[in-house]
Amino acid sequence: METLVLAVHVLLAAAIIALVLLQQGKGAEAGASFGAGASQTVFGSKGSGSFLSRMTAVMATGLFVTSFVLAVYAKDQASTVTEAGVPAAELIESAAQQAETLPVLEEQKAPVGDTDIPPAE
Repeated sequence: METLVLAVHVLLAAAIIALVLLQQGKGAEAGASFGAGASQTVFGSKGSGSFLSRMTAVMATGLFVTSFVLAVYAKDQASTVTEAGVPAAELIESAAQQAETLPVLEEQKAPVGDTDIPPAE
C-alpha cells in the first residue's frame, strides 16, 4: 500500500510541475489585449487561467494528502524499528560499570627531535 501511495505522490508532483509550466505569467496579458489570439484558445476566450489554476489546486491538495499518508507510514515504521533496536537498561548499566574498571594507559610523549612538527613557542 505504501508503494502505491508513493507512486501516486510522484505522479502528482510531476503533474503539478507540468501544470505550473503550462500556465501563462502575468506579463502575457498585455499581449493578449492587442489581439494576440485570445479567441483561438482551447479553453475559450477567457483563456486557460481558471481551469489550470483549479487543476493545480486539486493536484496540490492530492500531494498534501499523500504526503500526510507517507508521514504516517514513516512514523509507524520508525516506532517499530526504535523498539527493536533499544537495549535494556540493565545492559547499559553493566557496560558502564565495565568501562569504569578498564585500566588507563600512561600518557606517552614523543621526543621533540623525532617529529616533523616544530615546537610551540
